[in-house]
Order: sequence, then C-alpha cells, then structure tokens
Amino acid sequence: MPAIRRTLALSGLAVRRTVGRLRASPQRLVLSVFGVVLAVGLMVAVTGVSLGLASESVISSDETDYWIVPEESNVQSVVVSTGGVQLSEVHETSARIAADERVDYSLPVLLELLPVRDAVTGERTYLLAVGVVAQPDAVILGLSTEGLTPGDPHYANGSYDGRWTGEAIMNDAAAQTINASTGTTLESGRASANQSLTVANVTSVDSATAMGQLPVALVHLSELQAITGAESDDQADQILVSTNDPAVKQRLQGIYPRTTVVERNGLAAQQVSTSNLPLAIAVSAVVTAVVVGVLFVTTLMGLEVTADREHLGTLTAIGVSRRSQSIVVAVETVTVAVVGGIGGLLVGLVVILGINAAGREFLGLDPIATFDPLLVGYAMVIALVIGLVGAVYPVLLSRRTDALEVIL
Repeated sequence: MPAIRRTLALSGLAVRRTVGRLRASPQRLVLSVFGVVLAVGLMVAVTGVSLGLASESVISSDETDYWIVPEESNVQSVVVSTGGVQLSEVHETSARIAADERVDYSLPVLLELLPVRDAVTGERTYLLAVGVVAQPDAVILGLSTEGLTPGDPHYANGSYDGRWTGEAIMNDAAAQTINASTGTTLESGRASANQSLTVANVTSVDSATAMGQLPVALVHLSELQAITGAESDDQADQILVSTNDPAVKQRLQGIYPRTTVVERNGLAAQQVSTSNLPLAIAVSAVVTAVVVGVLFVTTLMGLEVTADREHLGTLTAIGVSRRSQSIVVAVETVTVAVVGGIGGLLVGLVVILGINAAGREFLGLDPIATFDPLLVGYAMVIALVIGLVGAVYPVLLSRRTDALEVIL
C-alpha cells in the first residue's frame, strides 16, 4: 500500500509539472501533443475507412441473419464466381432449412458476371447477375425479389424444364450501364436462343459500396444456372437464412462440410480479419501511428528533460530517488500521449465525417468510412502504447542527470 500511495503521489506531481510547463513554456509539449494527435487521428481515420471496406458484404439484406458460404469465400468484399468453390444441391438444402419453424426463409444465391450488349451501341459490358429463389420479403443488394415470379418456376423440382420467365430486375446503375429500360431484352453471349432475359423493372436503389455503385441484375436462380452451366449440380455461392433464433446457427454449421456461417451483427460481424485488404490497411495505420507518435514524443520529451535538468537535479538533492524521478518523467510522457490521443480521436472523427461527406457529394457513396464506438478504446490504447514506448528514452536521459553539476 505505501508503494501504491507513493506512486500515485509521484503521478500527481508529474501531472502538475506537465500542466505548469504548459502554462510557462508550452512549445515542446504542444509539439509533442500535436505529434500524437496527428498519428492517432490518421490511424482512426484510416481504420474507419478499412471498417467501411470490410463491412461491404456480398449480399446486403436487413432481414438476413446468417450466410452459409464456402470456407474459401471472402464474404466481406463483392466476389463473383470464377471457378471457385460453390455449394451444391442448394434448392433442396434451402428447402430443408426453411422447413424449420424457426426460419423465416432460406435463400440460395448465385453470383455471376454476365456479359451483355449495350442496347444502343451494341458494345459488350458486364453486369453482376444475382440468381435467387424469389421470396416476398427478401431484399438483395437493395433490390426486392417481389418483382420476380414467386419461387423458381424453371427449376421444376430439379428437371429444369419448367416455365422460363426471363425476368430480370435491374438497379438504375445497371440500366444506365447498358442503356436499358423496362421491356429491354438482354443479349448475352452465354445465353442460347431460348434463354433470353427481359428487364421486368428498373429500381432506383442505393446499392453502392466503397468501390463504387454496382450494376446489378436480379434473376431467377435456375435461369442463371442454366445460362452459366451451374444447373448440373444445382450450384450457388451462398445461402442466406433469416431467423430470429440464434440457436439456428449451430444447425447451419453442419449443413455442408468446409463451410462458414457468418453472422450479421455489428462490428464483430464485419470480420475485418477475413478481408486481406481492410486488415492490411488497418495494420499499416497502427504501425504508422505508433512510429510517428513515438518519434515525436521521444524527441521532444527528451529535449524537455534536457531543459529540465536543473529541476531534476533539485529533486535528487532533496532526496528523491532515481526510480521516483523515472516514474515522474514516464508519467509526464504518458500524460502528453494520452492528451494527444484524445485530440487525435476527435480529429479522426472529424476526418471520417469529412470523408463520408465528400463521398456523398462527389461519388454518391455513403458511408465510405465507419466510426464504431470501439475505436474510442482502440485509439486510447494506441496512445498509451505511444506514451509507454516513447517514455523509455526520456527516462534513460533523466537518470544520467548529475545533481551537483546542474545545481552548481
């Protein structure tokens, strides 16, 4: 207990000394705080952008609670099937999942880049074709499936000889990309003569991601399977499951081998760790913040200790031990870093708001960056690390002070 009281007393002395120097000769301390503000603010802003990138899911639906995807898939960025691992027998499997009374609906989804011709110029371009089994209350990438004939008529219980609807619901980005409107026939080199698709409706929705607005066409799953050759094994990229019962997740994990069940739930569900690009950005931001912050704090607090040698010598002369002086110098350095961390957090929040405002104004994207409350603790931890690491050199420098030399 005496040791704790002594440490607290020394910490209070350090804080008072810091406040006093800010009043008397603030230049170096202000620069130290500014360095930490710059480092932490940059880290918070860049991490916010990385969270914004990581939170852009393959399928965006407020009603969907779980996605079943192959282990190899990255569910945090827009992924289109190009020979990767897919799920099989998805119609039958989805029906089994939906038979559970706890499940509102189960929706298999196939994603394909579909080459189509511009309705005016005839030039070939690509749309993100999303094949689904239409449910009345499902929304995929901002597009409701209500505009499609309910179910999946062409599937016909696995025979793939049912009625071909040819229905395609497009967002306005897709319609603008190929100069299409309601009633336009989509010409694709991958579709045969009896596999035509016609625009049933064009919907204005906000399906933008941090990488730009997606041109999306929503079609029946079996019809997209027939066009792309995925009908042989009834393949899809993922299954979306809507439920209010978290116990369903355990059952979903056993549906397919080597699959991942991803839960939609706040920051923890954004799964930054599964997305290489956002993770790399976040790690780079942390390393840069620590390096820049430590360099500022070490250099300027070292100069502050040099300028304060007379006071340190006085403390030695009146019997304050080297260890106690080291605690005072370390707490002063950490105090400066923490103050800078608070300022950096505020600066980072302002920068995130500015990035999102600029994105809305010039790119039509909202939001680009995400500010999560967990970033508050994250920023303060990094500021504390900067202070602790940056305190090493000033402490070593203070221990080299000769009391007799500086007093006499």
